[in-house]
Amino acid sequence: METLERLNIHPSRKLGQNFLMDANMLAALVQDAGAQPGQRVLEIGPGLGMLTGTLLDMGCDLTAVELDHRLAQYIAETYGSRPNLRLVQGDACRQDYDALMGTEPYRCIANLPYSCSTPFLSRICASANPPTDLCVLLQKEMADRLTAAHGTKEYGLPTVKLALRYRARILRMVPPNVFFPPPEVTSAFTKLEFNDLCGDEKLRQAVEAIATAAFSQRRKKAVTLVAPLFPENADVPLAFRRAGLAEDIRADAISVAAYIALGRELLAAQTLNDN
Repeated sequence: METLERLNIHPSRKLGQNFLMDANMLAALVQDAGAQPGQRVLEIGPGLGMLTGTLLDMGCDLTAVELDHRLAQYIAETYGSRPNLRLVQGDACRQDYDALMGTEPYRCIANLPYSCSTPFLSRICASANPPTDLCVLLQKEMADRLTAAHGTKEYGLPTVKLALRYRARILRMVPPNVFFPPPEVTSAFTKLEFNDLCGDEKLRQAVEAIATAAFSQRRKKAVTLVAPLFPENADVPLAFRRAGLAEDIRADAISVAAYIALGRELLAAQTLNDN
């Protein structure tokens, strides 16, 4: 590709650099995302700027974060004169998004580099002011995990942690041939809509801790793995029963709603014992 050759850039597998090159697919994804003029949008990994240019032309107030300094320089040279662009050269998995994006609502629309998808989503979804929604290109395998139902092999800790704050659904499948270089897997354009199921930060943190323990050895009984998190005088088996869960249940058989119910029961038991 001419631009990459001119910049002497060889796409990095380590950095997950697969550049979206198909204009028709780009138009379809932007339409799926429903970007509107004046919206504050965060883009991760702008790469060669196809999506960047489209969002800027639409009148979005765009913040773009690019790790590769050569690509960041190219974006700056190509779009730096646009008043609605703020470019950050740095690691998307290490940004303080509350400091970067402030307290006003914003969206995230991005072709996420495969290498940073999981840590980026974990970081930004745990922020104090997370995006109102994220429309992101992911590996289909990861999108399947984020949208999985309990009791399936895809259902795991990432599913539960994300579902505490976002409702995930796949908007469309994206084939490898629209990227350069073509990845070895199919991608999925996935929408994550803010849906705070816990409504309380202490409860969310408790549920995350419970799910993390339960999935640490998913073949073992969840009650055995969760019990060490709580004081010896907390009746963890009773909390499971009150949450409608059998004492021999395993992590992947517990729905997100049941994890939240279990979190409430265990926090209530801990408060009673503290008193």
